[in-house]
Amino acid sequence: MVMWDTSVNRRAFLAGSAGVAASFASGCITMSATPPGQNDQQGVGQSDSILKTGGSSTVYPIVKLASSHWNGNYPTSDLEYWGPTQYGITTDKRLANYWASRYGFEAGENRTPPFNVSVSLSHSGTGLENLQAGRVSIGNASASVSAEFPEMSQEELDKFEDHVVGVDAQPIVVSKEIYQSGVTRITAEQLKAIYSGEIDDWSQIDGYNGESKSIQAIGRTPGSGTDTSFRKNLYGDPDTPIPGADQRKGQNQQVKNIISNSDNAIGYMALGFVDDSIETLTLVFDGTEFVPGENLSDADYPLSRDLHCYTYDGTSKMEAAFLSMILSDFGQEKFVKASNYSVLTDERQQNQLDALPDTEQ
Repeated sequence: MVMWDTSVNRRAFLAGSAGVAASFASGCITMSATPPGQNDQQGVGQSDSILKTGGSSTVYPIVKLASSHWNGNYPTSDLEYWGPTQYGITTDKRLANYWASRYGFEAGENRTPPFNVSVSLSHSGTGLENLQAGRVSIGNASASVSAEFPEMSQEELDKFEDHVVGVDAQPIVVSKEIYQSGVTRITAEQLKAIYSGEIDDWSQIDGYNGESKSIQAIGRTPGSGTDTSFRKNLYGDPDTPIPGADQRKGQNQQVKNIISNSDNAIGYMALGFVDDSIETLTLVFDGTEFVPGENLSDADYPLSRDLHCYTYDGTSKMEAAFLSMILSDFGQEKFVKASNYSVLTDERQQNQLDALPDTEQ
């Protein structure tokens, strides 16, 4: 079956744009497509047809895992990567073939998927700008488009279609030396004071039992969804200045590297990037202690934020096929939970699935 989407001409450009390339510089990864696909609705086993996604480094692990599985197009016998019966799915089709067939795409030749998926890494603001400009089909963001673009009119904002794929409980992290010096918890008031520049020495923080040591506060660059969410959730306004930030980095990995290689640093980042090279703090907010590994995923956690995959001016069948995989029970387990994020509640998951275009089945 050949599918055409004549209503969204911008996607013809996306499917036909050039060049497979990967660059690894300053922690930035970009991957682009091979020519010359005709339209993202065709789906007759053309591996040169490609779905481009890009943006947030927070959402990146989810979408990267999903794209790897999709492009691998594993058989049903591969229980590690597909095994559909484990998720109540009855099919003998390969992974990408199954999800794409639900929207009318035919299987690719040999083992190739009906279309490939590429992922570029930047941050939320860039991803959404690229989405609006037609350079990607899905813009990944860890903050809402209204928070990223507060100057946009409601008419402009309404063109961005939001697909929430998971939830991140943004932790507060410190260098191991600080944790070992007695700082295992911090209040929201102290955190605000650090990033406002009012507190600049660890001796001013409860529990610290070492010698006077300056605080190295690490922030994220403006335009990063992690930064937008942090300022909106902590201060109530995403435009609140944080003059106490000594460095601001574009990606979660960069923040983690600085903190792990320092003896006096504090920062905020996506939960999916936390490892044993840094320590997470208990955050005390309005009298409640939010303890890492226990209750950061609670709805009341003040630094919790949704993870978004935006489409623009509608959602094509190509986009819907890929997103439906991520939003399924299979995708929530394999991509969201596997990236150390919280999966959607059953109700939210169903609402997101219901918002996608109807399938062919």
